[in-house]
Amino acid sequence: MPVLPCVSAEATLEFYRALGFEVTHEQTRPYLYLALRWSGFDLHYGRTPKELDPARENSGGCLVMVDAVAPYHAALTRAMRRAYGRVLAKGLPRLTRYRPGASRFTLMDPSGNSIIFIQRDEPGKPEYGGSKGLDGLARVLDDARTLRDFKTDDPAAFRRIRSGLRRHGDTAPAADRALALVMLIELAVALGEDDRVGEWRADLDAIELTGPELRRVEGELRNASDLRQWLRGEAGEPDVD
Repeated sequence: MPVLPCVSAEATLEFYRALGFEVTHEQTRPYLYLALRWSGFDLHYGRTPKELDPARENSGGCLVMVDAVAPYHAALTRAMRRAYGRVLAKGLPRLTRYRPGASRFTLMDPSGNSIIFIQRDEPGKPEYGGSKGLDGLARVLDDARTLRDFKTDDPAAFRRIRSGLRRHGDTAPAADRALALVMLIELAVALGEDDRVGEWRADLDAIELTGPELRRVEGELRNASDLRQWLRGEAGEPDVD
């Protein structure tokens, strides 16, 4: 049971109550201590070091191990929309996006703490920098997936793909170039930097792909479309079992 730093008791309680958490203990004098509970796990909050800056997003964190992450993400999405009229996807607090088949997502609280929901059967430790068994654009893609899916660092993944396409785009296999462009499109949507999406989509349409390759690319494009709808509050979410 983690005890996390709390910059503002009022903001912390307001946020978690909006998400449906139960406040099991609330104390501000003679010292701060808060306890919250939701879906079988507890979060506790205590004093904050004077030098802590929530904007740096390294205040503290905990891992919440679950059987399936998608229902938890869906429940938190619905709660945010009810409370705020939209998903809080940028700044603090926020909920990171969920991609079909992903094994984790993060809830960032107002104090810059990371509450990371992880599927118990998540694959083994990823290779940061890309798998050593790959080279060229394939290795760039592997590294960008790790940054996106495990570190939830979309800006770093976006930069990695753009750099990789500049270095390896002319010599990479068609399928790798197509997947890199699709990932670039999805990341641009996530970051709100989609002014060049039309250009990248035209480049993608010009690549000749086999049937299986095309189906994979189309599936990834649907993820980008679903992400846009999630950010706008237009998509439905699966019910929690």
